Amino acid sequence: MFTDLPLADLHAYRFDGAEPEDFDAFWTKTLAESRAAATAPLLRRVENGLIHVDTYDVTFSGFDGQPVRAWLWLPRGVRRPLPAVVEYLGYGCGRGTTLHPTLWSSLGYAHLLMDSRGQSSPYGAADTHDGDLAPQTGGVLTRGLAGPEYHYYRRLFTDAVRAVDTVAALPEVDPDRIVVAGGSQGGGIATAVAGLRPGLAGACVDVPFLSHFRRATQITAAHPYREITDYLRGRPAEVARVFATLSYLDGANHAARATAPVRYSVALMDPVCPPSTVFAAYHRWGEHAGGADKAIRVWEYAAHEGGGDHQLAEHVAFVAQVTGRTAP
Repeated sequence: MFTDLPLADLHAYRFDGAEPEDFDAFWTKTLAESRAAATAPLLRRVENGLIHVDTYDVTFSGFDGQPVRAWLWLPRGVRRPLPAVVEYLGYGCGRGTTLHPTLWSSLGYAHLLMDSRGQSSPYGAADTHDGDLAPQTGGVLTRGLAGPEYHYYRRLFTDAVRAVDTVAALPEVDPDRIVVAGGSQGGGIATAVAGLRPGLAGACVDVPFLSHFRRATQITAAHPYREITDYLRGRPAEVARVFATLSYLDGANHAARATAPVRYSVALMDPVCPPSTVFAAYHRWGEHAGGADKAIRVWEYAAHEGGGDHQLAEHVAFVAQVTGRTAP
């Protein structure tokens, strides 16, 4: 069944959450400190039997210079420098094995898949620790709610920006033709990166998590937002502080600072990331820049899987458009 407002109301819905006065200063300082702590990335070629791409195990400097892992696939026999897709994973997922689907590299793009620090599941094991903490199964959404400087997503969003920095510096890649992409948590990360790092060619954001936190906790009992609800059930005095912390991470606030062209998707039967929270960020995309090229694809009879391969086909056409992708 539909999980939120009627579609006409969703198109009219607007974000009513808080935006901290020091939002930009907070993130500028965070990124500057991590870039200053960075060292050169390490790339190690991996033999995995793929005949059309070269695979690399990448370690780059993320938050506070901490090591972050990624897979990089580079197509063989394609004219360089390459356009690139930097992909982020859903909640609880790590980068898994080198045999991740290779659609983007098969299409002639450099493709970097970033590990999610501290997250791991049967759908993808992570190799990146969250500081001193090894990867775990289970949630991280309430890790560091005492303040934005402590929160897990400060570290993960910084990793994600640094992933783009790393790809942009590769000699095989055209730094002006990089697209960020992801679904669910990955869509939330892509939104944050688009707001934090100018110069992207585009963004593909599917059924995104991490947007309009307060409304999400009020209209869904599903995880991962349920983690916040459960946390606050036993700590009613912390409600204001918790949502103040989350306002620095909110996709609606990051989207307002984005300038890249974007294609969103939303599913009207999604119980995990309610449609109004997706529209809250979508409507703000490009707000601070006076607008941006954006469109949202509505999947009426879909849940959190969104449009699946149908949506992916639309993204393929969009990414080719914004990167000027031509035949080899």
